[in-house]
Amino acid sequence: MLKIAPSILAADFANLERDIRRVAEADYLHVDVMDGLFVPNISLGIPVVQSIRAVTGMALDVHLMIDRPVRYVEAFCRAGADIVTVHVEADSRENTLRCLELVHSLGKRAGVVLKPGTPAQEALPFLARCDMVLVMTVEPGFGGQSFMEDMMPKVRQVRAWIEERGLDCELEVDGGIGPDTAPIAAAAGANVLVAGSAVYRAADIPGRIRELRG
Repeated sequence: MLKIAPSILAADFANLERDIRRVAEADYLHVDVMDGLFVPNISLGIPVVQSIRAVTGMALDVHLMIDRPVRYVEAFCRAGADIVTVHVEADSRENTLRCLELVHSLGKRAGVVLKPGTPAQEALPFLARCDMVLVMTVEPGFGGQSFMEDMMPKVRQVRAWIEERGLDCELEVDGGIGPDTAPIAAAAGANVLVAGSAVYRAADIPGRIRELRG
């Protein structure tokens, strides 16, 4: 069964606890962290993750869209993240490996993220140490963008490598996911779908989550 990770980027931040509870039957809560450097937007940080952790038992899937994340992964883990993913484009290979090690040392799950312009091969140096690979199906930084179906060959390739190596690694897609695009991502091999607007703008949020699971 597909896992659904609603993105709080689409929530009402004036009523964040309410909107977290509205997606309680989802599998993960996706938390987008942006620093205004790695991506041209600023979202939220460690104090907000701490606040979210205090009001939900959901697994927090924290996506760090930040420059040199090795500086902060430990703090996000201690703030309550359960899964921390970092961009391969955000730092050196050595520091990205260090990120994965730090997250694992704190008993959390770790992964890497690929922007649309980054080839699948860039995940290979990290794949054996990942609990998750996230393939972006929009340019990171802003919600509400259209799904990039031309990213599906990348998703299929990463899925093939995971299967060939027998890895316990989830494959997540993020960007433009809705009722029409979720089956496309799932058919390509994704098993975790991040959805923001499609969930939070639905008249029946629990129903939409069930619909996306298929």
